[in-house]
Amino acid sequence: MPEFPIKALLLENIHPVAEEILRAQSIDVKCLSKAGSKESLKEELKGVHVLGIRSKTQITKEVLDLAPELLVVGCFCIGTNQVDISAARLKGCPVFNAPYANTRSVAELVVAEIVMLSRKVAHRSALLHQGRWEKSASACFEVRGKTLGIVGYGHIGSQLGILAEDLGMRVFYYDIAAKMPIGNCRPTETLEELLKLSDFVSFHVPETESTKNMISHDRLKLMKKGSYLLNASRGSVVDLEALANALKSRHLEGAAIDVFPEEPEGSVSEFKNPLQNIPNVILTPHIGGSTEEAQKNIGVEVATSLLQFVANGSSSMAVNFPKVDLPIQSDCHRVLNVHKNVPGVLAEITGIISEVGANIESQYLATDPAIGYLIVDLDKAVSAEVKNRVSALPASIKTRILF
Repeated sequence: MPEFPIKALLLENIHPVAEEILRAQSIDVKCLSKAGSKESLKEELKGVHVLGIRSKTQITKEVLDLAPELLVVGCFCIGTNQVDISAARLKGCPVFNAPYANTRSVAELVVAEIVMLSRKVAHRSALLHQGRWEKSASACFEVRGKTLGIVGYGHIGSQLGILAEDLGMRVFYYDIAAKMPIGNCRPTETLEELLKLSDFVSFHVPETESTKNMISHDRLKLMKKGSYLLNASRGSVVDLEALANALKSRHLEGAAIDVFPEEPEGSVSEFKNPLQNIPNVILTPHIGGSTEEAQKNIGVEVATSLLQFVANGSSSMAVNFPKVDLPIQSDCHRVLNVHKNVPGVLAEITGIISEVGANIESQYLATDPAIGYLIVDLDKAVSAEVKNRVSALPASIKTRILF
C-alpha cells in the first residue's frame, strides 16, 4: 500500500458505490454534490491525492499547478475534455474515465427515440397534454426495413447497431478508423455516403476539431428528404441553427438531441434553444447515460481504476499515460517513477538501485513521446532512499513508493 494516508475528493454527486470502494481500502473520502469552480478548487484540493469529477468541473493546468500532491484524476463519465490531459501527463498525473459503463443506457435511449420519431410519439403526447386529439397514421412508419446510419462505431455505436438490427433495421456506419463490423452492419467509405443512404442518422463521436460542426447546412442537405437526425454524443457536433432550418423546411422529418453546445451546470427555470417548439423534435437534458445502472457501473469502473493506480501503480486504463500493469510481488518494495522521456534515465535509476545494494525483482518501463513511467520491485527495504535519490534526478517528475 502507499507510504502515506490517501485522501480522495469526489465532486458532482458521483454514485455512492465509488465512495464505498475507496473507503473499503482505508482511503479518506470527502464527497461534494456540486462541481468545483477554479476558486473553490484552490482550497478543496489541498492535501488531496485522488480527485473524482464528472463533466462540469474543469481541471486546467492552472488548477493542476495548485495541487502538487494530486496523484490521479478520475472522470466518472466517458469524456475527458474537461481535463487538460496533456498538462496532467506532464505533472505525472494519469487520468481515468469510464469508456464502457454507460454504453447500453445510451444505445437504448437512441433506439427508443428512433421508434418515437418514426411514430411522432413525443409530438402527439405534447398535443394531448394541451387537450388536442390528433390521431393519424400520416407520415408514421415502422422502423423495420429502414436504414440506420451510425457515425462513430465505437462502444456505443456498435451496441446501437446490434439493437437496431434486432428491430429489423439495415445498419451502416462511418468511422475514421477501421472497425470490425458486428452482425450485418456495413461500413461506408465516407460520411457523405452514409448521410445520403440513411433514414436515421445517429452520432456517437468524441469532441475534437474534426467533429466540431461536423453537421452543417451543406451536410444536412445531403440527408434524405424525410429522414431523421439523432445526436447523443457532443453538443458541438451539430449546427443547431442549420438543423432547425432543415426541420422547419420539412427537409428533415424529425430530430432527437440530448447534448447541446452550452449546458447549464444545474437545474434552471428557463432553457432556450433554436429547436424548441418545432414539431417532432425530442429534446432531452443530457440524460443518455442517466440510468441507475449506468451511474453505478461508472462508479465501479472508475473507482476501481483509481484504486489500482493508488495501490499498485497500474495505469493500463489511463487515457493520457503509458500503459503499465505489473502484478504485486510479495516481500518486495515498489518504486514508481514518472520522468521526462529523455535518454539515460533508466540507466541512472538502475545505477542508484545498484549503489544501495538492492536487487531488482521485476521491472517495467513504458514511454510515450513526453514521459516515461517506470515500476521497479526491490528485494530490500531501501525504497525510501531510492525514492529520494530518484526524485532528485533532473528528469524526474513524480516518484512514490509502495510497501
